[in-house]
Amino acid sequence: MSDRALEIIEFLLTAHLYTEDRDRDENDLPPRYRRVFWTERSDDSDSDSNSDTGATAGSASEPSADAPDDATDMPVGIERPLVVTNTVARKATGVEHPWDAVSDLLFTQQEDFSGRISLTQPDMAIEWYIERADHERLQTNATIAAAVEDHDDIDITYAEARERTRPIHADRVWIDSLLEQYFDDDEDEDAEMLDLVQVRAPEEIEMTLNDLVLTGDQEGEIKKLMKAIEHREYLANIGLREIGKILFVGPPGTGKTTVSRALAHELGLPFVEVKLSMITSQYLGETAKNVEKTFEVAKRLSPCILFIDEFDSVAKTRRSDEHAALKRAVNTLLKSIDDISLIRDEVILIGATNHPDQLDAAAWRRFDEIVNFPKPDRNMRADILKIITDRMDITEFDPVSIAERTDGLTGSDLRMVLREAVLEALTEERTTLTQRDIINAVEDFEERDNLKNMNMMSDGDQLVAGDGSGKTDTAETDHDHDHDHDHDHNH
Repeated sequence: MSDRALEIIEFLLTAHLYTEDRDRDENDLPPRYRRVFWTERSDDSDSDSNSDTGATAGSASEPSADAPDDATDMPVGIERPLVVTNTVARKATGVEHPWDAVSDLLFTQQEDFSGRISLTQPDMAIEWYIERADHERLQTNATIAAAVEDHDDIDITYAEARERTRPIHADRVWIDSLLEQYFDDDEDEDAEMLDLVQVRAPEEIEMTLNDLVLTGDQEGEIKKLMKAIEHREYLANIGLREIGKILFVGPPGTGKTTVSRALAHELGLPFVEVKLSMITSQYLGETAKNVEKTFEVAKRLSPCILFIDEFDSVAKTRRSDEHAALKRAVNTLLKSIDDISLIRDEVILIGATNHPDQLDAAAWRRFDEIVNFPKPDRNMRADILKIITDRMDITEFDPVSIAERTDGLTGSDLRMVLREAVLEALTEERTTLTQRDIINAVEDFEERDNLKNMNMMSDGDQLVAGDGSGKTDTAETDHDHDHDHDHDHNH
């Protein structure tokens, strides 16, 4: 029997067992299945789309104990019974012709009129599945694990499978439903917030902590943070509530944003990203209110990571003669930071700055931990190069030699160097690189970097290399460079 059949039978079994066992909730379903059974609005459950989405009329799932008091603020979630059609099965499993894959099995059937696929003998289907499913497959499906954990041939428990299943609050559909309901009052106001806040689901973050090269200090702080999350109740009981507010400090391109996102992926948490400089934008009207909304979004998506980039904007605004509304926004920001808590609100706050010298005491004291992100040394650069080139074909590649030639370059810079080397080889119709290709790319990068910072004289007027406007492209460079440190094992 093909893997296609195993995929479909697992999906059918999961839908059947979840429908029958009322003790199961959304967190028992694998994320790949949850998204196809999601019901956006309660009035959708009576619509014609039921046969396609698998949602049918019924009561919404019970909200969690941590849910907002107003039940109308909660997403509808996943309703029983779970109905499987060819369309639904194809979306969930990727199998192009689901019924064809299982039509010859004695315990499956398809209804001609509705196209619904179901199990005629679930017990037979369970035995068939157990004989063919490997340990990895079983331990990522808590719904099936709950039904078969007492089977003689099974060494996985429901508790283990549940632990390995990403919770629903980290799913894109859950996040979108909460945001849609929260931003449902004023379209213009919502547009401003969408400019200010970007929310990523963990599934959308490809980088993991194992893909990064970390300094000992960075590794240690991440471990402490993860322990604090694990032991939140203990910390609350002993009165340590001001924990989980961290400031990442370092030059552009050294990994502040990437490490924060990787941490969200590792912990299975939504990632709420804010660029603080946006609060001073002339296109944002009610800035203080937007700041408050940012923190409210984080609390509603909790547990989550709230990442505030360009935190030095606080100090700039506090010392400037800008409009009073902007200063009120900054004061609102500082107060909001004081009021948010990992222990109480389950929000991890990470600030990031390229200019720590511009922060004043009021900004510094908001954070209980400071983590340094220096430019990588030679050994780190060699490790970074190994990771970037992991899937590249390079003859006689010597990452240590390249690392020695790239003093001062960040992880983001090194990725740009390798990108240039690859593109240059492609112009010669080559997909295999050489050490010389990379050396040439390093030299080209250094030349471009020099040109970017060179003052050019023309008819007595000083121009700055860049867009010709007399302004540097530092902001763009900083933005690009902070998607960085795309590296591997800890150093």
